Amino acid sequence: MAKKTRIVIIGAGMAGITAANKLYNSISSSNLFELCVVEGGSRIGGRINTSEFGGDRIEMGATWIHGIGGSPIYKISQEINSLESQKPWECMDGFSNQPKTVAEGGFELNPTIVDPVNTLFDNLMDYAQGKLIESADKLDFYNLASRAFKSCCTTRNGVSDQLSVGSFLSQGLNAYWDSMKDDQEELKLKGYGTWSRKLLEEAIFAMHENTQRTYTSAGDLLTLDFNAESEYQMFPDEEITIAKGYMSVIEHLASVLPPGLIQLGRKVTNIEWRTEVEQQSIVMENGHGSNSRPVKIHFCDGSTMLADHVIVTVSLGVLKAGIHQDSGMLFNPPLPTFKTEAISRLGFGVVNKLFLQLSDRKGDDDDNNLEKFPFLQMAFHRPDSELRNMKIPWWMRRTASLSPIYKKSNVLLSWFAGEEALELETMSDEEIVEGVSTTISSFLSQPHKKLESNSHELCTNGKASEVKFTKVLKSKWGNDPLFLGSYSYVAVGSGGEDLDSLAEPLPKSTGSDSCESNGGSSSIPPPPLQILFAGEATHRTHYSTTHGAYFSGLREAKRLLQHYHHYVGIN
Repeated sequence: MAKKTRIVIIGAGMAGITAANKLYNSISSSNLFELCVVEGGSRIGGRINTSEFGGDRIEMGATWIHGIGGSPIYKISQEINSLESQKPWECMDGFSNQPKTVAEGGFELNPTIVDPVNTLFDNLMDYAQGKLIESADKLDFYNLASRAFKSCCTTRNGVSDQLSVGSFLSQGLNAYWDSMKDDQEELKLKGYGTWSRKLLEEAIFAMHENTQRTYTSAGDLLTLDFNAESEYQMFPDEEITIAKGYMSVIEHLASVLPPGLIQLGRKVTNIEWRTEVEQQSIVMENGHGSNSRPVKIHFCDGSTMLADHVIVTVSLGVLKAGIHQDSGMLFNPPLPTFKTEAISRLGFGVVNKLFLQLSDRKGDDDDNNLEKFPFLQMAFHRPDSELRNMKIPWWMRRTASLSPIYKKSNVLLSWFAGEEALELETMSDEEIVEGVSTTISSFLSQPHKKLESNSHELCTNGKASEVKFTKVLKSKWGNDPLFLGSYSYVAVGSGGEDLDSLAEPLPKSTGSDSCESNGGSSSIPPPPLQILFAGEATHRTHYSTTHGAYFSGLREAKRLLQHYHHYVGIN
């Protein structure tokens, strides 16, 4: 009896579980394949990890369905009734449309200062993403963004292929200030301490840049490629969170798989595969090609597993570590140059979430008590400014907001990216509480309320209640050896072609299945589709998302099914 083809999927995150689900559902009746998922951790889900904190359901990793129009994640969530829950959950009331923007020192900012900068930033990002149309109502912003783009290209000798989002945004803010020069006198401010209008506008703009850092995982927007922004695709309509948690989607996809198909605690240390050189060596030794499975997987406990096909769904962070000698090569022989260069060029950043539980305050059930903690947007002085509060720690200064995870929740959430996110991972709960408390003190302990008139003057309205925290919970994606980061981005110097290269299976197809080459001499090519790649970083237009990972898992499952279509009837 002929042996079954063995397919091993490395990683039980969204991509791996989706691939397993598709393969199992397609082949369970054909009995042609032997399917196995190996996962290095103690749970399934990968960068999806639903948890609880302070009585609320929260997400330690993936949080949002980015647009419900056409999203497969939304469709699955609907089908399994995961969009409703009796238990409160993170961001259950969506994005706050009533944020309180406060400048360092406790100055609550008037919308007449904040709104123009918000609009400017949104329009600049729309331009970068190819969504800003040259229409009558947007003409001023379109022209301003165009000037900023041309200015960036001018500084680079007319070449835009190395342009970053950070440099474009910087030029956009400068172009905005240039356009407002004639109005500066009438726009002068009073009542904001040492803050000038320009410093406030710069701080508000930086606040949006810091939010963008968490959206993209680029620790520095100067490393985020400008041209790739217009290729990235978003689903239309609103963005929502999943009431029963993102894990409910993963658990649903995994529920069809029989017990034992997913093996936990099986960390892969090395993947041996056959290139044409290895194949010819086998032919030379045996006089024919080997009938053995071409891929050998080594695990950290010393055990091994043979496979005909392996779908690798590990993060780009793990792949980056796996192509360097000093951290141990993941592949043997090493990956081909086109693959390692793509892995090296693409960006993979760290984003972490910090949850803090507020202690109960007396009178919280009283409608007349002090209002609950606001959706706080923080406008900081520059890190090198002499005007800054020296007591605020550096790792808090690029945090855009601190807010309840939904109205009336006593759990606060803040997002961190880059160096600040990595620093957060090394700190004790006590250090975190001290740093956050010091920051909040600067912003809220002497709250300034706007006067009821049209004046920009602010007045002090007494002392706020002291904010105390009882518990802290943080994600630690950067130093987790199974991930080594959060999600991918297209870095300056890379492009969509690198995402495609990362997705290409090995050995690389020659475009012909013929065994004849080199002028008719006999040659036995290596077995095809030994190593396939899936995961969010392998999707050209939906990288960094769970639906991108989902699509990639389907893609690689279908690739294998198509390869065996004459057996399983897949077209």
